[in-house]
Amino acid sequence: MAFSRISKLDPPSRGIFRRAVVMLCSLLTSLFLLHCLTDRCSTLSPVKASSSRVEGHFEDLESIRSKRLVYEWTAGSELTGYGASRRASRVLTDERAGHTELPGESLMLPPPDLVASRKVSPRFAGKLSPLGEGSKKLPQALIIGVKKGGTRALLEFLRVHPDIRAVGAEPHFFDRNYDNGLEWYRDLMPKTLEGQITMEKTPSYFVTREAPSRISAMSRDTKLIVVVRDPVTRAISDYTQTLSKKPDIPSFESLTFKNRTTGLIDTSWSAIQIGIYAKHLDNWLQYFPMEQILFVSGERLISDPAGELGRVQDFLGLKRIITDKHFYFNQTKGFPCLKKAEGSSKPHCLGKTKGRTHPNIDPEVVQRLRDFYRPFNMKFYQMTGRFFGWDD
Repeated sequence: MAFSRISKLDPPSRGIFRRAVVMLCSLLTSLFLLHCLTDRCSTLSPVKASSSRVEGHFEDLESIRSKRLVYEWTAGSELTGYGASRRASRVLTDERAGHTELPGESLMLPPPDLVASRKVSPRFAGKLSPLGEGSKKLPQALIIGVKKGGTRALLEFLRVHPDIRAVGAEPHFFDRNYDNGLEWYRDLMPKTLEGQITMEKTPSYFVTREAPSRISAMSRDTKLIVVVRDPVTRAISDYTQTLSKKPDIPSFESLTFKNRTTGLIDTSWSAIQIGIYAKHLDNWLQYFPMEQILFVSGERLISDPAGELGRVQDFLGLKRIITDKHFYFNQTKGFPCLKKAEGSSKPHCLGKTKGRTHPNIDPEVVQRLRDFYRPFNMKFYQMTGRFFGWDD
């Protein structure tokens, strides 16, 4: 009936009705589309949240991979269970404690004892990870002397230890470059991880009057190592080194005496003056207690390197990792060499400048030097509580 009524409307009325119907349909369509869009937006939020969780998951997994890499690189090669692996274990423990375990995480992190037992290339033992971890610190231990005593050999041997990081070149900070400041000095140091010791060696510190006070001002807790050697043999070695650079220098005999007829020794010549160890030690004891100074025998460093290195490792509070298995004796050079040097799998001996053949010195001059050094040696033995046997 309603339809019949509409059909009976006059033409103008039918046109108005059609327009009203079209407008109503458009309005309903718009409302429907708005409703659909609203529903779609509400369903997108969980998707975004899920996406964030997935991204976070992969970031965590990447972090785990990175930490695993640090763990493996610092675990050491044949040195399982030592300082480097313990530090890596702490890093992983702290990292895992800060987040909830994710699916697949257990696949990325093997048990610490399994990782620590894996063999890693020796060049990575105790070294920095590629993530750039670690920081430069002022040295906690110094090799302060003596020249031609065996300091280079000691440093090279110590660098095999994964918990020691040392500067290769001699910084000469406390004698020549002190005005450059501690920050300049710190910047010379290698980066170290927690638990590693930073070291450097400059043999001239032991005979530099200002060095003890300057080192004490940096840190009173600094540990000091002095490699000493028979002062007569040391003086001849010192002269031999100078002779290789300046072939035209006077003879050893003429430099030794102020007046050879009277037998008066020239103590102003550095080759002689360095060997008066007791005199130099007096200066150091004004700033450091004897228990902070370790004296290494240069002779025993040749005849029993593992034994002397054991004493040094004990002094530094480190595990005795450097042992007999690290050395072999080179018959040609006449001193021990490393079977595997730091960062290498090949044997390593000190350079050709070490182990030079000494010139022949007049035996009478040698004896006079021994007589000169004897009272100083005896005082040095008493001060250090160690007999070095130079006067036998």
